[in-house]
Amino acid sequence: MNRRLKKALALSFVWLMLAITYVPILVLFVYSFTGAKVLGVWSGFTLELYAKVFTDSQIMEAVRNSLILAGSAALISTVFGTVSAIGIFYLRTWKRKCLDFLTQITMINAEIVTGIAFLLLFVMLKFIPTGWPTLIIAHVFITVPYVIMSVLPRLGQLNPNLYEAGLDLGAGPLKALVKVLIPQLIPAMISGFALAFTLSLDDFVVTKFINGNVSTISTYLYNKLTKKGVQPVLRALSSLIFFAVLIILIVINVVSARRARNAQKKAN
Repeated sequence: MNRRLKKALALSFVWLMLAITYVPILVLFVYSFTGAKVLGVWSGFTLELYAKVFTDSQIMEAVRNSLILAGSAALISTVFGTVSAIGIFYLRTWKRKCLDFLTQITMINAEIVTGIAFLLLFVMLKFIPTGWPTLIIAHVFITVPYVIMSVLPRLGQLNPNLYEAGLDLGAGPLKALVKVLIPQLIPAMISGFALAFTLSLDDFVVTKFINGNVSTISTYLYNKLTKKGVQPVLRALSSLIFFAVLIILIVINVVSARRARNAQKKAN
């Protein structure tokens, strides 16, 4: 098999995977502009479904709760994850490998197992009320490893003696961390925040087990689908969620790329 044929097959596979992933979303988006109850039937162009999204109090409550939960969890996990990544980076080899392994377990563990584990934990810890406290704690724990995964490579690109240099120049440990090290990690922290935010926004299994009476987008969609099937308004809601996350990721990537270019220019 020659090189050109291998390249053509590889590109064909990539485009096939992209089509399988995004064509259903495109179909959903197209039919969000028609009021037909059955997907695949076009009854005329209308923005009625989008109007229903913004006038439905239950949907608005679910969206508001999801944004608050994702924003809070992402912010807390970005702080904890960044500090944890710095601590892991400066550990000795075997300790660093052990902690890397432990953080990876959380990412590859089956989500149903994680959800049940959190449920049992909060049943035992009865002093933590079910609802917002349990949701934020659980979402922080499941997103912190992704922030660590985003920050560690950036630390590897920096001068390993940067922190010690700050100490040698008279800064205290906290000041060296905040003034010297953290500014160099901002692009990675932004990427980690974005990843944590989208993962928290998307999570269903863990949220379903411990949400209490808090309605999020994922639990709202699940309840509606199990009771009444795919309602037309859900097409518009799903399209809005997809494009909102897409826009956030594009903006964050553009900002991170600009920061990286500016930092490179200053270094040169």
